[in-house]
Amino acid sequence: MKLAITGGGTGGHLAIAAALLEALKQKGHEAIYIGSTSGQDRSWFGDETNFEKRYFLDTSGVVNRKYLGKVWALWKIFRAVITSRKILKRENIDAVVSVGGYSAAAATFAAYTKQVPFFIHEQNAVMGRLNTMMKPYARAFYSSYDEKSPVKDYPVRDVFFATAHLRKEIKTIAFLGGSQGAQFINNLALETAAVCAAKGIHVIHQCGERDFDRVEQSYKDQNIDVELYSFTKELPSLIERADLAVSRAGASTLWEVTANGLPALFVPYPSAAGDHQFYNARYLADKGLAWSYRECDSYSLNLLAILESDLEEKSCGLMELSHKGGAAAIIDNIEENLDVS
Repeated sequence: MKLAITGGGTGGHLAIAAALLEALKQKGHEAIYIGSTSGQDRSWFGDETNFEKRYFLDTSGVVNRKYLGKVWALWKIFRAVITSRKILKRENIDAVVSVGGYSAAAATFAAYTKQVPFFIHEQNAVMGRLNTMMKPYARAFYSSYDEKSPVKDYPVRDVFFATAHLRKEIKTIAFLGGSQGAQFINNLALETAAVCAAKGIHVIHQCGERDFDRVEQSYKDQNIDVELYSFTKELPSLIERADLAVSRAGASTLWEVTANGLPALFVPYPSAAGDHQFYNARYLADKGLAWSYRECDSYSLNLLAILESDLEEKSCGLMELSHKGGAAAIIDNIEENLDVS
């Protein structure tokens, strides 16, 4: 079986692509990747990977653009659809798997117009526009939040399960601002780092490249020693070493910390499409397995109140909620749909 995995733009979508690729290779299948020249696609898959081939097309997001910007983005997608049709034929692709994001549009539309079977994974609690449009035509639709989904376990890389362990108290806190940096989380880290240091709590901070210089200088001015990164591909190691994460509520990060048993304080990105990060985080918060509050001026008080918490119940509950093998189960289901023996 030879699949084309498409989608990306953000690390959340790309993490799913990486998990599915891992499961595909373990079963002896082949895969190519179709992404975009924009976003983080190249930084994840631009170097040598287990994909047989990688294609990065000139596309960009349509949502939140106005007038001519939206027309231009749609025109680029149209051109990329034509290119994707040629790729699917040349590579003799059996099916396309979309992991969402604007990077997925071209290859998904190409699969539909060429009558190539395609499958969709929706990572968020609120469905994106592309997935809403294409779901009725997909061979199968996967979502951890959809009761009708044939596979509900989120496709998390095995490393997060392999390093999972029970947390009881906060000795290390990880502020995860994402590859682009979340200024609100960065400021929250700067506001509370002194208190963390006074309590003997080690601070790991991934702040994003754009905000690195400002954050680094602020820590120097406060004379606080932290473990600071602009961007790192060693996120599994950071999550393994942390006892509490402070993070946006993108679905992949949410399910990675869940798999690892790492309690988290989620700060939903207020401008996320459909407010999906709020609903992602609420899924865990309603189960008593996470903290989540909307951005506000006094947010540091929320974090400081958590520092003395007993984490054992949340950590144990997280590990019970998430199950290894989500990516493999999706590949199994695709094999069944394609009648691959």
